[in-house]
Amino acid sequence: MAYPTPQVTNTTAAVFIPEIWSDEVIAAYKSNLVAANVMKKMSFKGKKGDVIHIPKPTRGTPSAKVSEAAVTLISDTETEVLVNINKWYEYSRFIEDITEVQALSSMRRFYTEDAGYSLAKQVDTDLVQLGRVMNGGDGTNAYDAGYTGLDGTTLYDGTNAAALTDIAVRNIIQKLDDQDVPTTGRFFLVPPAARNTLLGLDRYTAMDMVGEAGSSNTIRNGHIGNLYGIPVYVTSNADTTNADGDRVCLMGQKDAAVLVEQLGIRSQTQYKQDYLATLYTSDTIYGVQALREDSAFAMVVPA
Repeated sequence: MAYPTPQVTNTTAAVFIPEIWSDEVIAAYKSNLVAANVMKKMSFKGKKGDVIHIPKPTRGTPSAKVSEAAVTLISDTETEVLVNINKWYEYSRFIEDITEVQALSSMRRFYTEDAGYSLAKQVDTDLVQLGRVMNGGDGTNAYDAGYTGLDGTTLYDGTNAAALTDIAVRNIIQKLDDQDVPTTGRFFLVPPAARNTLLGLDRYTAMDMVGEAGSSNTIRNGHIGNLYGIPVYVTSNADTTNADGDRVCLMGQKDAAVLVEQLGIRSQTQYKQDYLATLYTSDTIYGVQALREDSAFAMVVPA
């Protein structure tokens, strides 16, 4: 029997092959992550369970050795942090054949980039909102444990947000130093309004702090330069308070919070013959949790 023609092949049906969609979505997802790139990330891919246990040991203290006496033993009851893998987000489009036939090829590129951006934004949102529990915060967007941008020492009361100042940045750096937070892995996440303020600070613009054109220090995943040796990242996804919509800057170190991915970005397509359409979905499963609440501080600035 002759082989029927015409055939549907990988060439004629290329737009329906999931790997193409997956590669494009993953690329867009990675390029739009900001907070997830500066905080601790752990892979839970391929593992079963809905909770991950992360040990949180207590730092030991050295003891002076007494001659001809036994060493001093250290014994602490260690604690742990539980990360619930309870976040599952998806992005879906239902594309009819007539649209697939008549639309430009750029349609798929838009959908994949939009899927990557949307899922990245959701992950970043969950991470930046952990700033609400840092430094003993109560977990709400009142930021009762946050400081104002005026000096970095005055607590935010819901009405006294102030533009970021150099002294505020230096005071927050000192708070991190006083808490013995490692200098490596520090970050400073700022909203666009705070970036605008930073560009007017001599300390930020002097001595090539924003990097050289064409170098690896130029804008990349929100990275806009360094301030006192700390990488600065601008994100329109910075948290908002529940008062007047003030925005939140977050300075900390990567171990302040963790992102645990159980299912990385996955893209699937399924043809629905009864509708003569293709269902396209990208999704991800993950969890976020504060690890060391004393390793990050929030500063509230006007929107």
